[in-house]
Amino acid sequence: MQKIASMKKNEYLVVGMMSGTSLDGLDLVLCRFRKEGENWQFRVEKAATIEYTAEWKARLNDAFGLSAPDLLQLHCHYGRFIGNNISEFLSGFTEPVDLVASHGHTVFHQPEQGFTFQLGEGSALASGCNLLTVSDFRTMDVALGGQGAPLVPIGDELLFGEYRYCLNLGGFANVSTNKTGLRVACDICPVNIVANNLAMRAGFEFDNEGEMGSRGDVEASLVTALNNLGFYSRKGPKSLGREWVENEFMPVIQSYNIPLESLIRSAYEHMAVQIAAYVNEYGTGNMLVTGGGAFNTFLIGLIKSKTEVHLIIPDEGIVKFKEAIIFAFLGLLRYREEINCLASVTGASRNSSSGAIHIPA
Repeated sequence: MQKIASMKKNEYLVVGMMSGTSLDGLDLVLCRFRKEGENWQFRVEKAATIEYTAEWKARLNDAFGLSAPDLLQLHCHYGRFIGNNISEFLSGFTEPVDLVASHGHTVFHQPEQGFTFQLGEGSALASGCNLLTVSDFRTMDVALGGQGAPLVPIGDELLFGEYRYCLNLGGFANVSTNKTGLRVACDICPVNIVANNLAMRAGFEFDNEGEMGSRGDVEASLVTALNNLGFYSRKGPKSLGREWVENEFMPVIQSYNIPLESLIRSAYEHMAVQIAAYVNEYGTGNMLVTGGGAFNTFLIGLIKSKTEVHLIIPDEGIVKFKEAIIFAFLGLLRYREEINCLASVTGASRNSSSGAIHIPA
């Protein structure tokens, strides 16, 4: 690592990769980062979402139940799949790229049990695109007693620090803010992982702009039951995973025999209540809103109705690719051997520079 550390410079080109639990696709960005004094600036040179085929959606969705050998095989296949897509993504770009940073695709996340697992083997990825690759960002923090999530808050602090809050509405809602000089954050509640699941019952991949939910009625007892789930009474740091949704959240939803639109409407009410309650505890200010849920105008309206915090939805590129941008930045910080994971966010015993580095032969 001494050789890598000695290569510090002021400008880098980095590819960032993100795949969320809602299976929207493989988000790729090519970012130019420049350090000016103590401040970092970035510019997106190129961005694309590689939509998953039906086969890849099924493989990723079913990964949770695979045997150990089959999961390891998929781990390598998916790493190669990412690497090959990055090579195609960069075709025609003539400047040398410094590194790739891959979040991977989360299959297991159980930090209380001491483990988390993101699909996409780093060496297979690096060999697929022939670029130095940083992957597996979460496991070091979990090994240090942390939640391994959320990881984006250091990017919120250093790249989007003009906002009081940064809210991401992806598979899960997570928010970060600066509290007395320390960045704090946590997962708040499920969003698209639940909304998409419910929309699929009607044959849709997602609820476009929240239209289905807008036609339903709030079932107050369902909202109360969801709000009473044990996760919401726990103090942070805390994080959520698919396992919790399947084992605790969805059984509550499924116990109600009401119209689908009302199930979705009640889920939206729950989400808005939880998000507003979190930010209202910290006070007013502006809040950057990104992730696929930012396009759900009905949900955004519900959140606005429950808080005095000013919601700001940026241009579509930032909405869709902010997490990939930040993972590119996390990879860059790891490459420079600088802190990229904050104990104040995750609850780990210390800050760390997390991620496994893979150098292709």
